[in-house]
Amino acid sequence: MSFDTILTETSEGLLTITLNRPDRLNAWTHKMGSELGEAIAAANADDNIEAIVITGAGRGFCAGADIADVFQAQQQEQPQAQQKDEGAAAERPIMRNWVELVRESKPLVAAINGACIGVGLTQVLPMDYLIASRDAKLSLRFIKMGLVPELASSQYVTLRCGFGMANELMLTGKTVSGEEAAAIRLIDRAVDADELLPAAREMAKAMGNNPQSALRAVKQLITVNAAEADVAVVQKRELEALERCYTSPEHKEAIAAFLAKREPDFRKARKAG
Repeated sequence: MSFDTILTETSEGLLTITLNRPDRLNAWTHKMGSELGEAIAAANADDNIEAIVITGAGRGFCAGADIADVFQAQQQEQPQAQQKDEGAAAERPIMRNWVELVRESKPLVAAINGACIGVGLTQVLPMDYLIASRDAKLSLRFIKMGLVPELASSQYVTLRCGFGMANELMLTGKTVSGEEAAAIRLIDRAVDADELLPAAREMAKAMGNNPQSALRAVKQLITVNAAEADVAVVQKRELEALERCYTSPEHKEAIAAFLAKREPDFRKARKAG
């Protein structure tokens, strides 16, 4: 599968996706969003792939939306959009479906290697683990453009950093380094630049080596229960998921491997099941 704005590489059950517009610091375009969605969906359907790492080519991870591709086109579309809904920006299918795709996907780890601005950052916030180089630059600078953050980031930043820090980041549009981002828990870890991809791949493998059916069930529980106020509902969802897991080939393989004192082969179990 070949793409125009991203590169893909598969090795040892791990898919690495590289945003590949280095001359533009990998600025996001609608085509890039579409190709990312296509690559992740294909990986989710491929039993040989167990986890995904996303990084950027060159000096940046993703320096936000490409002004010419996104905002200029949106300005041209605005009169037509206003006829349908006064004052509303034209919606794009990839933007509406991105968070759902990420939360239903196999484990996704972001390796943030440089500038990670605007949509460059909001697109990775729903992912399972975020690692950045210490000198990466991260910013939710939508306010500087007279805009609001999207992709459910107003929820994800608050869940990650807390109410006060979410306000500070979003209302000032300030830029923080990778090291600062880790300290405030906007991301999960900061490492030296030469350690970034190895660390991201190690984490992705640590997640992906587990039973895929349970991985997706856990991700779904985290997604729906993170903001659930009713503990009884939380437990009900967990019990329902647990009952489904009991019948999965991977759970049965885990039990058999434990009793036989051997390493489980979850991939073989999935294919047999």
